[in-house]
Amino acid sequence: MTDINIDDSAFASLKDKVVIVTGGSSGIGLGTVKLLLATGAKVVIGDLNPPPQELLDDHGQSVKFLQLDVTHWKSLVALFKQAKEAYGPIDHVFANAGITGKANFFDDTTDENGDPIEPKYSTIDINLTSVMNTVKLAIFYMKQQKDGGSIVMAASASSFQRFSNVDYTTAKHGVLGLLRGLTPLLHPRLPIRLNAIAPSWTDTNLTPRPILEAAGATFQTPHAVARSVAFFMSSGGDSARHGQLIFSHDGKYREIEEGMLEMVKVLLEPLEGGGASNLEIMEGLKKLFAQGKIQMPPAA
Repeated sequence: MTDINIDDSAFASLKDKVVIVTGGSSGIGLGTVKLLLATGAKVVIGDLNPPPQELLDDHGQSVKFLQLDVTHWKSLVALFKQAKEAYGPIDHVFANAGITGKANFFDDTTDENGDPIEPKYSTIDINLTSVMNTVKLAIFYMKQQKDGGSIVMAASASSFQRFSNVDYTTAKHGVLGLLRGLTPLLHPRLPIRLNAIAPSWTDTNLTPRPILEAAGATFQTPHAVARSVAFFMSSGGDSARHGQLIFSHDGKYREIEEGMLEMVKVLLEPLEGGGASNLEIMEGLKKLFAQGKIQMPPAA
């Protein structure tokens, strides 16, 4: 696990780049949109609610907004089409749209037959399924571009720890799984980088702030988290970052995914009982895939 010093001067490379941000009208998404526009990027926002009007007024032709529900596939398709038609090739995508938990696993409400009511899974639909669909569309467009592009996903500190917001935590664990599943299939095989952010408590509408403050929580600003998003987008060339997860807390940053994977290697080795280890098998599969001898990883 490595502490990261983010130098804002690197964001200059984002000038004139085309970026899609889902959930870009508030919170971390809006903070990222503001930062990107300040660097001179061209941004297309997809959100159910419009961004502040002054943002649209102040940045004119550099920002566009498409009202949409990210759980609708055709709406996401329209978002990508509009971005390409307006600005050209899509350089970066931030799959950010999200809501807090909705499912109650201890609700005893029943229907007219006395049977339990199914929990609401809108959080899974928005925080995980829509992220997967956004990433799918990003890969579709970036594969067609010589220079590819980069994708950043909104994970969470709850992606790698126990947190009693059940469906929210499940979705965010899923985002980390998506990062781990797709990383071997993209860069350098395809010119597409995939990374994720894992913010700690952040001052957004998702957080019941008075309760958390009473519990001793401190909050970072959306701008602080946005810097980690822009950092991934600007990490090209020799400094290319891929398959990484940046945890941010109180405006400080740490890459934790590579450290966690090293810990997994240490934990797995003592369990192997002869023959090729699980790690050796996985490395062998990666080589076969890179050589084109297998088209997709075998099912687990």
